Amino acid sequence: MKKFSRKRHIAKAVTWRIIGTLDTILLGWLMTGKLELGLSIGFAELMTKMVLYYLHERAWYNLNVFKQHNSRVRHILKTITWRFIGTLDTMFLGWFISGKAEVGLTIGAMELFTKMALYYMHERLWYRSNFGLIKQETLQTEKE
Repeated sequence: MKKFSRKRHIAKAVTWRIIGTLDTILLGWLMTGKLELGLSIGFAELMTKMVLYYLHERAWYNLNVFKQHNSRVRHILKTITWRFIGTLDTMFLGWFISGKAEVGLTIGAMELFTKMALYYMHERLWYRSNFGLIKQETLQTEKE
């Protein structure tokens, strides 16, 4: 079984946040017609989503139920749970920053589609990456 370091989870959080923030900025701008509103919502997410994503990664890492499943099934389930958390956060931030519930709801609804596709691709790329994997020899040396 592969062992993942915390630096891998942090790196995944950073790369995902860059992709997610750009998507939110673009959607916020397209939905409101105001670049500054899109930037405000996107940058507010930098703080909230980095923390939420890291916690989501650690929870899935510690969740033993799905470790035996095919990686694609696991990635689809992670995509769904993350999108639920992320959409609620975006809806709240969009509403709070714009002062209009419909702005938050619209951006959140659009993100259901854009971010699920982007997140799944992000997961598949990280699955193929060896960054932050702890080698089996290192684990055996630590046990001795």
